[in-house]
Amino acid sequence: MFFYLSKKVAMPNNVKLKCVSWNKDQGFIACGGDDGLLKVLKLETQTDDTKLRGLAAPSNLSMNQALEGHSGSVQIVTWNEQYQKLTTSDQNGLIIVWMLYKGSWYEEMINNRNKSVVRSMSWNADGQKICIVYEDGAVIVGSVDGNRIWGKDLKGVQLCHVAWSADSKALLFGMANGEIHIYDNQGNFMVKMKLNCLVNVTGAVSIAGIHWYHGTEGYVEPDCPCLAICFDNGRCQIMRHENDQNPVLIDTGMYVVSIQWNHAGSVLAVAGSQKAITQDKDVNTVQFYTPFGEHLGTLKVPGKHMSALSWEGGGLKIALTVDSFIYFANIRPDYKWGYCSNTVVYAYTRRDRPEYCVTFWDTKNNDKYVKYVKSLISITTCGDFCILATKADENHPQEENEMETFGAMFVLVLCNSIGTPLDPKYIDLVPLFVTMTKTHVIAASKEAFYIWQYRVAKKLTALEINQITRSRKEGRERIYHVDDTPSGSLDGVLDYSKAIQGTRDPICAITASDKTLIVSRESGTFQRYSLPNVGLIQKYFLDCQAYQLSLNCNSSRLAIIDILGVLTFFDLDARVTDSTGQQVVGELLKLERKDVWDMKWWAKDNPDLFAVMEKTRMYVFRNLDPEEPIQTSGYICNFEDLEIKSVLLDEIFKNPEYPNKDYIINFEIRSLRDSRALIEKVGIEDASQFIEDNPHPRLWRLLAEAALQKLDLHTAEQAFVRCKDYQGIKFVKRLGNLQSEPMKQAEVAAYFGRFEEAERMYLDMDRRDLAIGLRLKLGDWFRVLQLLKTGSGDADDSLLEQAHNAIGDYFADRQKRLNAIQYYVQGRNQERLAECYYMLEDYVGLENLANSLPENHKLLPEIAQMFVRVGMCEQAVTAFLKCNQPKAAVDTCVHLNQWNKAVELAKSHNMKEIGSLLARYASHLLEKNKTLDAIELYRKANYFYDAAKLMFKIADEEKRTKPLRVKKLYVLAALLIEQYHEQMKNAQRGKVKGKKEEVLSTSSRFTDNAWRGAEAYHFFILAQRQLYEGYVDTALKTALHLRDYEDIIPAVEIYSLLALCACASRAFGTCSKAFIKLESLETLSSEQKQQYEDLALEIFTKHTPKDNRKSELDGLLEGGEGKLPTCVATGSPIAEYQFWMCSVCKHCVLAQEINNYNFCPLCHSAVG
Repeated sequence: MFFYLSKKVAMPNNVKLKCVSWNKDQGFIACGGDDGLLKVLKLETQTDDTKLRGLAAPSNLSMNQALEGHSGSVQIVTWNEQYQKLTTSDQNGLIIVWMLYKGSWYEEMINNRNKSVVRSMSWNADGQKICIVYEDGAVIVGSVDGNRIWGKDLKGVQLCHVAWSADSKALLFGMANGEIHIYDNQGNFMVKMKLNCLVNVTGAVSIAGIHWYHGTEGYVEPDCPCLAICFDNGRCQIMRHENDQNPVLIDTGMYVVSIQWNHAGSVLAVAGSQKAITQDKDVNTVQFYTPFGEHLGTLKVPGKHMSALSWEGGGLKIALTVDSFIYFANIRPDYKWGYCSNTVVYAYTRRDRPEYCVTFWDTKNNDKYVKYVKSLISITTCGDFCILATKADENHPQEENEMETFGAMFVLVLCNSIGTPLDPKYIDLVPLFVTMTKTHVIAASKEAFYIWQYRVAKKLTALEINQITRSRKEGRERIYHVDDTPSGSLDGVLDYSKAIQGTRDPICAITASDKTLIVSRESGTFQRYSLPNVGLIQKYFLDCQAYQLSLNCNSSRLAIIDILGVLTFFDLDARVTDSTGQQVVGELLKLERKDVWDMKWWAKDNPDLFAVMEKTRMYVFRNLDPEEPIQTSGYICNFEDLEIKSVLLDEIFKNPEYPNKDYIINFEIRSLRDSRALIEKVGIEDASQFIEDNPHPRLWRLLAEAALQKLDLHTAEQAFVRCKDYQGIKFVKRLGNLQSEPMKQAEVAAYFGRFEEAERMYLDMDRRDLAIGLRLKLGDWFRVLQLLKTGSGDADDSLLEQAHNAIGDYFADRQKRLNAIQYYVQGRNQERLAECYYMLEDYVGLENLANSLPENHKLLPEIAQMFVRVGMCEQAVTAFLKCNQPKAAVDTCVHLNQWNKAVELAKSHNMKEIGSLLARYASHLLEKNKTLDAIELYRKANYFYDAAKLMFKIADEEKRTKPLRVKKLYVLAALLIEQYHEQMKNAQRGKVKGKKEEVLSTSSRFTDNAWRGAEAYHFFILAQRQLYEGYVDTALKTALHLRDYEDIIPAVEIYSLLALCACASRAFGTCSKAFIKLESLETLSSEQKQQYEDLALEIFTKHTPKDNRKSELDGLLEGGEGKLPTCVATGSPIAEYQFWMCSVCKHCVLAQEINNYNFCPLCHSAVG
């Protein structure tokens, strides 16, 4: 992180400034000072140049308004960003709230207690409430509209600071004696804060500042310290919350006047003064720290007395009030970012997520890939890959075969340029510094460094990649302590104990190229190791502590930025004689630049070219000579081919979710600009001489292209040879063989991508074939089609078909299948047509296509399968039969449960396996307990007998359930038997008689008495219905029939019903017989029998067991052979000759009764 002073604004009449506050949202800067001075300023950048954005753009004061209203010295200024209000207070205790109206600030409210002076004011996070504390202990909390919410007098204390918690539930009050008390938001005292940073401090201390970051931009990591408290003696503590028992402690070693967090809570600025060693007077200083207390750097500020500081809303500038001036310093943050294969990788925090949001932005296609990473430490890139260094997840399950990494605290994840993790490595060493080459990743802590030779599978399967990551090859990962002197033989091992051993001279920076690793230490020692076998080659001693290092492309020179931002260069291989006369290796070159903040970029293809960022200027050095600077504040991504690619990260981070291609800027270096100017203005010969003197492949390519344009083939060929462009040489040779000048020009236009021009030239020469050939190469089929339609010829038909199909493919790939179909029809491409119809669910179109195809066409089985997949059986069968695949057609019917169709097909094609198929499917259904499905299957396939058998089985099993349901089941079973009879009759019509009898006899058990079950339950239900309706005599007659069905209905139910009906009908003789039968049943328990006996005793003591109307019942009671048919409607015997008989179940109904029915009472078939 680098900082440098960029601007200075003076106050009129040299009035001393006391306070400053920068509005984070709208950018207004309020500053207050002596004699009632209060000003609102605004810095704005005005530029039309897209390259001049951010800090590089010139900034001017767009607002400079003096606010009048205070008489005494203004001591406090604070913004309410949400409601665009400014609150100020002076030494007399006068408070003024200002509002913006039509571009100027006006007084909105005034308040004065006239008792004491305001020491601090603070708005809460949502801008709804303000807390004001007075020196005499008075506290007032007011709302944004000026109403007082509550007030309190804290007795016997002097207040000097106040701060709200992020959730507005707690208030911190800082006392003049250095204590901090925690209150709730209603002003009730909760607890006194423990100040760990003041342990062992003697003498009086006062609070220099309290700042609580409210998490508006998310946190650097979960549970990150955010409450900073600093005292004037330089002691500071940063807490996770107000009751944190283990805060981060810092001793800044300076006299502190003010502190403030930046907009994201990632940097704490501490302003004050320090005793200078060389001078008597104090030096104004700003120190910068992370939330974890790590020191990021120091900014020295001129002037006598610094009084306040404030950050700009984007964290790129800071305002400092010194004497009667405001100094502005620019901040160059250490963004977490990198650049690999046209992709900018950057990480930022979001308020709604605890992790870092890492974005892989492909600048070529403008695609974005986002992944969320917990506790990200750094991003390092090289070539096509990047390394994300993170803290290991505490609950990460370690793999068994990675025992040596068990308990590893950190992870290095190798990713490709779209963020796919390729290989994670768990390490037990803090990766403070990470560098990467095309083959190695080097991570260093302060004491040791870890080297991993990574492998990237270019053309390996996922399985092979997996095997590579599983097997830890010896020597692929090694650890060296910084004090070791490795010889280069593979003596490094993965021994994490080396990472724990201390050192007196810690590592402060590392860098590596393909063959060299440089490790820099705080003392100024640079250790050079060879790669890949890691042997210590050389130690160099320089008088600086490095912050950033960078090696050129042939590892001969090292660029060093020290912690003060001074850039120096070091030649690693130069041999020089030192002051003692001894020869030493390595020489510090005579070039030094100050305020340098980005310099990782040597040119990839030239060891003498180097780009560096200095304040808001980019310098390019050739052999240590700087070219004229370019104004920009971008971060350099890439430097090759005499072009520098730079990315405006400041702009990206303002809205990181939507990066814009405008934020990528390409700069050409001077030699490229000069060569281009020479070619355009002077001529090819002079330019050729200049390039000869300053050779570079890019310049030769520029010359070759210019020569081609002018058809100077000789120069073009020489230039292509110099830049080793084989295709270019071949192209020039081909041009040389062409006779016509216009033809050459057309070929050159095509070579430079001016295709419209080339096509026009071909057509002007009447060479439509060449124009078509050009468009074919480009894959521009729409234009090919247009060109083909303009002419005629035999060879065009196949090309036309090809063009139609290619355009169809174009539309189909973009899911525009309706358009595709039109072209496929013209291109006669039935395969793709079928696919489109299928994807569009246009099954009518698909059917028509199948019908239009000739028999046995290779596409028919495929179309049939499409129909099968959507359950369209008939169309699938038609297609299968058309391509002569009856077996597949039958399988389809079976698959789609169209069994009757399957049987029909099997019979018509004389297939034998239909019976076995049915049996197999039925048994499968029965296993799954889907008996009714099996019955339906048999019924559909006309296997009525098997269906009836299963139906009888269900009816028998369900006898204990509802009688009506059981009757229905028996009726269905009987109907199936009737259908079976019908089937047998039809089958036997043309056969011999003897066989017919044999077939029927085998199944007689069911077929003869098919209706018995239905009859039994019919009469059982009928008797009960008649009884309940009060027709007791008919109920008795019906119940008497039930005696014939003891094999179907349980006897106890039959005789219980009979006894009940007889009793109701006062036929006590029949009743007595029923009771005798009940008492003799073996299925009853003795208790139940006893109950029947008791009931019989009770009845027959009152009534004699004789039937009163014996004559009517005689016929029914006798039964016997000459039995009359029974009416299924009434249950009475039919004595008349005229009665109605059902055509389906062959049961009878009395002639006078049938008029009341539309359906047969037993089988429910229609009365004909």
